[in-house]
Amino acid sequence: MDWLFLPFEVSFVQRALVAGLLVSLICALVGTWVVLRGMAFLGDAMSHGMLPGVALASMFGANVLLGAALSAGVMAFGVTMLSRSGRLSKDTTIGLLFVAMLATGVIIVSHSQSFAVDLTGFLFGDVLAVRPDDLVGLGIALAIAAVISVLGYRSFVALAFDSRKAHTLGLRPRLAEGLLLGLVTLAIVASFHVVGTLLVFGLLIAPSAASVLWARRIPMIMLGAALVGSLSTVIGLLVSWYWGTAAGATIAASAVALFFVSAVASRLTRLLRPAPTTATAVPVPTNEKIEYSS
Repeated sequence: MDWLFLPFEVSFVQRALVAGLLVSLICALVGTWVVLRGMAFLGDAMSHGMLPGVALASMFGANVLLGAALSAGVMAFGVTMLSRSGRLSKDTTIGLLFVAMLATGVIIVSHSQSFAVDLTGFLFGDVLAVRPDDLVGLGIALAIAAVISVLGYRSFVALAFDSRKAHTLGLRPRLAEGLLLGLVTLAIVASFHVVGTLLVFGLLIAPSAASVLWARRIPMIMLGAALVGSLSTVIGLLVSWYWGTAAGATIAASAVALFFVSAVASRLTRLLRPAPTTATAVPVPTNEKIEYSS
């Protein structure tokens, strides 16, 4: 079993492991709401919509995190304002802004002398080059995400399943929607410069989607997503070490692979589940509902 622990005896792999685990926990908290709310396309658009801010910050020697946050903020504000017009669907506004921001970012980056390197780092990051300061930043982001998730839990649950009911109960769905956008922005901005937008989006969606197939209570979905994301990090780093693959992309691929394993296992479990043995016919629900309670 020495092969299992040998890579993690190296200091930079240890830091990569800690970074991957922290990102997994952040994405488990945020990704659960993204999956339940159906915000996957928005998450993808937000992650790539940061490119103009990152590119401009790099060109002018400013803080890359600040540029990413401003760009993501512009994206979130644009989606919110255009969606309120009522004449365009949210998917349409997200798609338009996604293309506009990504195209603008590529145009800006194309004037740089290090176009390929900058774009590759933006997409895939460099998890094996994580510094101690990066780990501190991820820890702070995790704490903020946890506090917001706890304080906004009731509003997020109502918004995820029935926004009209949330309004009736006085839970201020628009404010909850804004906080959710803020959580998505926090997860992406805090993590992308360490692990890249590809890994962030992979850990944001795949583990939570895999957990939803099994768990019915939201805290259990978050716990399952954290476990799947952590396992993806370990598997990805091991495969990267022994096969010489890109660490960030391998972790993201591992997360998606675990989702498909979970989906197949869930399907087989349903097919092999014994039929009711009672004499009377018992209706079998086609879809299991997620419980609102914590």
